Amino acid sequence: MLLVTTTDQIIALLVAERDRLNRAIDALQGPTKPRGRPPKNPVFGVATPPASGSSKRRGRTAAQRAAQAEKMRAYWAKRRKDSGKN
Repeated sequence: MLLVTTTDQIIALLVAERDRLNRAIDALQGPTKPRGRPPKNPVFGVATPPASGSSKRRGRTAAQRAAQAEKMRAYWAKRRKDSGKN
């Protein structure tokens, strides 16, 4: 009796064997935990540069920064004075 196989049958057998081998390899490797920082959210895509006109720095005004600096100088002066009493 002559065994006649077609190319499609051979390919199907090879694909099935490949799938079995891939499952065996996955089972031997076990679950893998991803390492490092997770990727950015793909929903939002790549970060876009700010629109023109929005590059103006927002935050404290010069007067607010000066007032805060003065408060911090007083704070540290008091700390230095109090540490001398210990």
